[in-house]
Amino acid sequence: MNLKTVLILLGLALATIFALVCVLLTRERSPRSCQQLPLEQEDVEDGQSLVFADLTAEEMSQVVRYLQGHLGVPLVDASRAKPSDNCIASVDLQVPAKAEVLRFLDAGGARPAREALAVLYFGKQAEPNISEYVVGPLPTPAYHRDVTEHKYGGKLPYHRRPTLAVEYKQLGEFLKSQVFPSAPAFMQQVMEYDGANLAAVSAAPRGFQSGDRVTWFVLFQNVSGFFVHPVGLEVLVDHSSLDVSQWAVSRVFYNGQYYRDMAQLESAYVQGRISVEKVRKAPWDGDFSSMKPRAAAAALFPVQFEPQGPRYSVRNNQVLFQGWSFAFGMSVSTGLRLFDIRHRGQRVAYEVSVQEALSVYGSNCPGGMSTRYMDGSFGLGRYSSPLVPGLDCPSLATYVDTHSLSDSLRPSKRKASLCIFEQNLGSPLRRHYSNLQSLYFGGLVNSALVIRSIATVGNYDYVWDFIFYQNGALEGKVQATGYPSSSFLHGDGLRYGNRLWEHTLGTIHTHFVNYKVDLDVGGVKNSLVAHDMAFEMTRAPWSPEQQIERPRLTKKVLDTEDQAAFRLQSKMPRYIYFAANSKNKWGHQRGYRIQITSFAGDHVPEASSMERAISWARYQLAVTRRKEEEPTSTSIYNQNDPWTPTVTFADFINNETITNEDLVAWITAGFLHIPHSEDIPNTVTVGNSVGFLLRPYNYYDLDPSIYSHDGVFFTSEQDFTACEINPLACLPKTASCLPNFPPFTFDGFRNM
Repeated sequence: MNLKTVLILLGLALATIFALVCVLLTRERSPRSCQQLPLEQEDVEDGQSLVFADLTAEEMSQVVRYLQGHLGVPLVDASRAKPSDNCIASVDLQVPAKAEVLRFLDAGGARPAREALAVLYFGKQAEPNISEYVVGPLPTPAYHRDVTEHKYGGKLPYHRRPTLAVEYKQLGEFLKSQVFPSAPAFMQQVMEYDGANLAAVSAAPRGFQSGDRVTWFVLFQNVSGFFVHPVGLEVLVDHSSLDVSQWAVSRVFYNGQYYRDMAQLESAYVQGRISVEKVRKAPWDGDFSSMKPRAAAAALFPVQFEPQGPRYSVRNNQVLFQGWSFAFGMSVSTGLRLFDIRHRGQRVAYEVSVQEALSVYGSNCPGGMSTRYMDGSFGLGRYSSPLVPGLDCPSLATYVDTHSLSDSLRPSKRKASLCIFEQNLGSPLRRHYSNLQSLYFGGLVNSALVIRSIATVGNYDYVWDFIFYQNGALEGKVQATGYPSSSFLHGDGLRYGNRLWEHTLGTIHTHFVNYKVDLDVGGVKNSLVAHDMAFEMTRAPWSPEQQIERPRLTKKVLDTEDQAAFRLQSKMPRYIYFAANSKNKWGHQRGYRIQITSFAGDHVPEASSMERAISWARYQLAVTRRKEEEPTSTSIYNQNDPWTPTVTFADFINNETITNEDLVAWITAGFLHIPHSEDIPNTVTVGNSVGFLLRPYNYYDLDPSIYSHDGVFFTSEQDFTACEINPLACLPKTASCLPNFPPFTFDGFRNM
């Protein structure tokens, strides 16, 4: 073997050794999988939160079977029911009375009976009506009682019933088979109607007086994002009769002109007496309304993970996190709600829940100008969306399925319709850098727990959040997105909004959201106290010839409901809080402050014939004595009969004393939306977020977040690169792991 061969072999051997060393070193440095650490949570009594738990699918089915066998009348499946049939419209949890629940939770009393609330439509009776039944005990029902007259003071007229999905289907068939064929030339030549290329959106309320069930249907091109593709045709249908064959067209609107019916529109068109504004046919993806990205994929956006596993726990319907505990549920009508909210073991709120979402529209088209949507009537819980991991919520969030029963005899599962996650907000909750006298840094990352649901009601998507902070604050927030509603642009349309596309008028509208906040601060009995500021003039004691304007604290106890009802645009004390009958270490009444974030437009004038149905929106804040007979600020029946409202919130405020009583805060937040070109294709959440904060105010002796494990503190004299001194220095060790992202799944297109 010559020297050259030896050198070649030696070189190959060295290269092989080098490669093996690199592989071994790389393996040693490769990130490990993230490991979950055991939670350090205070445990609570097992199963107590179930007193608030939503009905299971089996419980709903048991209620249906019981009602079918014990009411003595035939019940048609609501998905196939005619207006003249009897049917079960919905089944939901009957929340027990607060006094019963507190005896159970706090005093070792008996567990309240588990019951359901069933809403039934009785169309096949001499006097058609809506009835509500409480059915129990679950899971094996043995009794039912009609609570309609007790709750509402009388029978509920049938015309107030929320519209079932099957009625919309019947109305769609009526338009297709009876209405459109009566204008064949117009529909074919102007609308290019082929039986499937138009979509209808209904306005509400339905008429001008109690008993009316007359609805404007606005026609759009049936393409992706159809809400911004109006074609100029609107049809008013009288469907008040329980006999579908008696339904009739009351009026037709096209491009600024009104007609008696479609036959009159057809005659005018054939004779050339109408101004035709033919809309360019949009492709199936909607063209400008398509949400398909206009850019290719690039570098991935930042994602969030938990290097040592979730720091919260979810058991049944209860969540534990950093000193917080609460029970959650989903009402079919009002959506996300929380109960028995405690911080550091003490209850601070009995109930925090969404009540209603209201939108009032303006337009020079009939459908738009008559629209006042009360979304609780349609169902904020019923229309909760399946959540998209990685977009609606972090991929590693905990996703919860919920069940509901409405418009059917069978319960439906909404997969992943609620999510829970801890979120690093990327900013300090508190911090200070000291560069005077002593040198140090101290702070706490703002990491909070979020529970979220998203309701898609027609064109709008509402992102509902409740957020729990480490300083004892709780935030309720809603963000609005989805498509803007629109009208056909004609005449003086620009008085009512902005032009969004060739024939599309983005119509001005308000958003109002109402919450119920039943605070129990240091006990059930609270008072309402207002703190604010005023400037006072005083002479400088050290220089009496000089004056100083100094702010001072003002204090007032609000004794009555009238004093505690703050009109929407009125000045409200900047600090307003529920005060306990106990004091903190410094002699101050312990309290929780209500702080509202709102940019609301104006409320409907009180002279309006329907204003009392939405009178909760008169007030940015109203505090009343808590009463079991006033469980909600509105009713699902107010939408279709706002002229004789089933529940009138304004009547809750009757000047009763609210000192040392069980109190409820009714909070309204909102914003004015004037759609603009950047709402195409879709409205963004940025700037469209409102809500409230509940903040401890002298409730503790100091900020409770000082006890958080996440705190950071180091001085100039310490080795702040050492892990035992500074937890942030541990990140290369504790956070250098690979999260286990689950495969992407989405069930939103199943069982539609």
